[in-house]
Amino acid sequence: MERLSKLKQFILSDHRYVLLGTSVVAAIGIWFSMQKRSAMSFLRGAYALEVVMYWILIAWLAISAVALVWKLTHWEGDAYQRTSPFTKPAAKRILRYGSYVVWAITAVLFVDRAVMGFLSIVSQSLAQDKNPSDFLSSIVYMLDKSYDIIGRGILTTVGLSVFGTLIAFFLAILLVFIRIQEVDRCDNDFVRFCKRFGCEFAKAYSTIVRGTPMMVQAMLIYFAGFGVLRNSGMSVSEIGRVWSTFVAGLVTISLNSTAYMMEVLRGGIEAVDPGQNEAARSLGLSQWQAMIKVVFPQGIKNAIPALSNELVVNIKDSSVLSVIGVFDLMFATKTVVGIYFKQIELYVVAAFCYLCLTMVASWLLGKFAKHLSVEPQPLMSVSDATTTVGTVAGTGSSEYSLDKKKARK
Repeated sequence: MERLSKLKQFILSDHRYVLLGTSVVAAIGIWFSMQKRSAMSFLRGAYALEVVMYWILIAWLAISAVALVWKLTHWEGDAYQRTSPFTKPAAKRILRYGSYVVWAITAVLFVDRAVMGFLSIVSQSLAQDKNPSDFLSSIVYMLDKSYDIIGRGILTTVGLSVFGTLIAFFLAILLVFIRIQEVDRCDNDFVRFCKRFGCEFAKAYSTIVRGTPMMVQAMLIYFAGFGVLRNSGMSVSEIGRVWSTFVAGLVTISLNSTAYMMEVLRGGIEAVDPGQNEAARSLGLSQWQAMIKVVFPQGIKNAIPALSNELVVNIKDSSVLSVIGVFDLMFATKTVVGIYFKQIELYVVAAFCYLCLTMVASWLLGKFAKHLSVEPQPLMSVSDATTTVGTVAGTGSSEYSLDKKKARK
């Protein structure tokens, strides 16, 4: 809001920007005035008033043209500032008030032509007995008749995206912890084997999942699960109650997002100052305790913006799950297309719905990330000591003051 206020003050402080910006608005207003009035237009009986508004907009464009010609003919130095009548304080004040009038006229024309025109189309479309041929009217008619199908698809898409992202987040924390494990001197042979095997498994999982399309993964997961349950002697109806397309789609999104979130979390953890882990170990914490209590909280906080984007990606990528019969927004759109045989209109509706979902998710996640954007604090000992004895990474000395490090920041 502060930036917008400064931009507004800057524009209004220079009459050239007032003329240029308001001329664009005036041209838009003229275009609206040339459009056909709708049945719900409130200017239908005020033709004289609309003519006056039209000529006011034309007059503003004429004044802007004169100012532009004057500027082009007095280009060198400060000749324009000295000779132009538009640079006088009284002229600037009149231009500013005139710009308010132009904006108000354009707003009135926008409401009359665009808003009232849209409402008129909606009312006429709802009264039709068959699908209209007009593009916008057809969209309104099909949405009115199929809103329950589209609504069910939207709810399924939101449910798959939200729950799939949450499940993937906890799985990614587990896998990234396995991925970053290092063999310690005190580990026995079994623990060493488990750490190395877990690290290689996490790497292979990330490579395979990120290297194959989600559509292929969805088909493999769904039909593999269906085949396993079928071989166990279950009937098709029993399998449908246990292994539905929604469950298969949720598993697909969760496993797919886990691989990407794991790499994001690993990047956030590696961004944590290595001195934090070394300081924790020097205070007597084990490797597990240092990771859980010191490194992981800071790493997750560093990765929150990138993790939030995964929800937006899942909202869009969930559309591929329609290939296995998940009744998401894309499947619902295809269902309505099969009813009315209108492709472009309904896919425009689907695109608009996905855009709205991603914009709302981005806004909410932005608020959440802003709420948690706190600078990671340096590790302090339980006795709140100001000096840690021992070589700390990056200091090059055997004595390092945490208070001094905070002061430099």
